[in-house]
Amino acid sequence: MNSEILDAIYSRRSIREFTDKEIMPEQLHEIVKAGIWAPSGLNNQPWRFVVIRDSNIREQLAHFTHYSHIVKAARALIAVYIDEKAMYDTVKDHQSAGACIQNMLLATEALGLGAVWLGQILKNKTEVNRLLEIDENFDLMAVLAIGYPQHRDQKSKRKELNEFILKEF
Repeated sequence: MNSEILDAIYSRRSIREFTDKEIMPEQLHEIVKAGIWAPSGLNNQPWRFVVIRDSNIREQLAHFTHYSHIVKAARALIAVYIDEKAMYDTVKDHQSAGACIQNMLLATEALGLGAVWLGQILKNKTEVNRLLEIDENFDLMAVLAIGYPQHRDQKSKRKELNEFILKEF
């Protein structure tokens, strides 16, 4: 089966090393646009974003994660939030945030960029919100570090399909 979408899913890798080439704002907007097209319950679209290209802000954010070298190397970051006032179901809204983030990762692949989903920074979400001047009713879901890949030799493998399927009827 040949499909550009499946090819992107199977070839996408987490990119942690970036070149110094700048990312255009239009590219970042396209990535956010892909995110907002993710499904959400009742089409409530609870996600919100902070797009960060400023090197000073990236440097300060680097202090809030063990992966500071990735944050510093990325040419842009996108902080993905859920607006708690827009939520209607905790589980569904958190699932939709994951779908949003996956769409964004696939969009970076389609644009020839690379990205990694940073979750460890969530341990310091209060400090991140304070630095970014974001109200506490916005819950940080992830930070995507984005840039042009320094290389594309990342390897990954998956367990066999039969290890995941519990039953088939």
